[in-house]
Amino acid sequence: MNEKHLRNFSIIAHIDHGKSTLADRLIENTGGLSKREMKQQVLDSLEVERKHGITIKAQTARLEYAYKGEKYYLNMIDTPGHVDFGYEVSKSLKACEGCLLVVDATQGVEAQTIANAYMAIDNNLEIIPVINKIDLPSADIEKTKQEIEDGIGIDSSQAIEISAKNNINVDKVLDAIIERIPPPLGEKDKPLRALVVDSWYDNYRGVIFIVRVFDGELKKGDRILMLSTKKTYEAEEIGIFTPKAKTVDVLNNGSVGYVVANIKNISDAVIGDTLTLADNPTDDPFEGFEKPKPFVFAGVYPNEPENYGDLKDALEKLQLNDASLHIEKEKSDSLGFGFRCGFLGVLSMNITKERLEEEFGLDVIITNPSVLYRVELTNSEVLEISNPSMLPEPQKIAAIAEPFVDIEIITPSEFVGNILKLLQEKRGIQKNLSYISHDRVLIQYCMPLVEIITDFYDKLKSISRGYASFDYDVKDFRKSELTKLIILVNSKEIDSFSMIVPKENAYRTAREVLHNLKKYIPKQLFEIRLQAKVGGKIIAKEQISALRKDVLAKCYGGDITRKRKLLEKQKKGKKKMKQLGNVAISKEAFVKLVEINN
Repeated sequence: MNEKHLRNFSIIAHIDHGKSTLADRLIENTGGLSKREMKQQVLDSLEVERKHGITIKAQTARLEYAYKGEKYYLNMIDTPGHVDFGYEVSKSLKACEGCLLVVDATQGVEAQTIANAYMAIDNNLEIIPVINKIDLPSADIEKTKQEIEDGIGIDSSQAIEISAKNNINVDKVLDAIIERIPPPLGEKDKPLRALVVDSWYDNYRGVIFIVRVFDGELKKGDRILMLSTKKTYEAEEIGIFTPKAKTVDVLNNGSVGYVVANIKNISDAVIGDTLTLADNPTDDPFEGFEKPKPFVFAGVYPNEPENYGDLKDALEKLQLNDASLHIEKEKSDSLGFGFRCGFLGVLSMNITKERLEEEFGLDVIITNPSVLYRVELTNSEVLEISNPSMLPEPQKIAAIAEPFVDIEIITPSEFVGNILKLLQEKRGIQKNLSYISHDRVLIQYCMPLVEIITDFYDKLKSISRGYASFDYDVKDFRKSELTKLIILVNSKEIDSFSMIVPKENAYRTAREVLHNLKKYIPKQLFEIRLQAKVGGKIIAKEQISALRKDVLAKCYGGDITRKRKLLEKQKKGKKKMKQLGNVAISKEAFVKLVEINN
């Protein structure tokens, strides 16, 4: 295959701007699948992707297209659109020379449009602006072009105007890919140098890699070496996706394809690793391919204790498909044995929960999300803590630092006031506010990550009536006035409800948590005390009254002293139960409390 006839490209866009629909049309127009085989979101293989209308996993397809009498091979790498899966986007862009930047003509430039475009610019990719949904009555093409130029700084004079749904001008997109995106560089005679772009686990064939060959070529039967683990395997099967899997004998320089090498240990599959030949390894491994860092942490527990082993196996398999998923064992007094998991964001946490339930048939409980804190102790030691219950005693702490993020919000100007008020409530620090068009505003703020992982997105959509979009990027750790809030039930600490909160918000948060606890903990035969403690001091309390049993119901007559004796006996019994009784918080109540706090 002539490398000059190869093109590697991605499609990037804000969520719901038509990226997956355009991918469907490109596959259909190039004959990758027949009309009978086509379906909506054909590259979205996960059921949860179809359910939410989003792309989570990067998928690939080699398309064949005739242009001016010559056959070209277009390697399309689909990318996610949601902010939580920015790492998936970065993997795809590393393997490309160009990309299609899709912008909805009815929505205009959104926050993630800008973020993904900057990522493509940082990778020195050729960017082709594509304006989608031009056939809708509310489409404003000229305004969208102006926003692309003002908001991103890309020339939009040659933007391609299409309707992916109705297949309008999609052929012009294919022509532009060939005309504007350069062919891959690299040398066929050099030692094999391939980037592991993605991987997943197949129950029958083991680990399957998606690789982009930058130098050399990979043949079936070659002994391959993974540079990070120094382990060697035999390439038992290599192939491409059209998007159907199709075996080939060789992956040439510049190609994108898959490799099956009978790898059974999932920890040996490292995304971003350099794949080379064992007999003739490259001396130029890939650099700067960052391993994803989880920023949101939560406990994941089986609803039934006997499913602990199944949950462990399921999380390990998901960890291969999602390199950002961090797993470690954890035990809770309330929920038993489980795992402390790290995620890229709240959406990725919810998606993981849904995949555990739908793909593995598990019923799981996820605790309140938290972030990673850096705790400086008085002896100068620095700890990294994701579980609030692990925070040391206050007298041992010199300072606590929390992750801060830079956020960008694009909104119609009429909602700016309410959004700024929300950002101030969330401890935000204003950086910039500018107009990208006469009625659209770009708001740039810096704020703690913990403030956006619970209800921030819902509140933003509510006050902007769904028109605002936002993107965030984790920047650094900054010292903050934080404290540990401990919840006690009858003087017993409940570790699952511990949280790290700003000192100025401790009382308000304590009142809310105790109010919810009082609502969902069932009454007992004895009185239950609910308390919130900060630094050894009780700052809030609630009380659940005891169930009343009418001990006088069978006392039809007799002296009043008989009734008093029965009541006194009951009083002593309740006092003893209060001292010895154990309050069990049901898992159903726990789930409701987590839903409220989120």
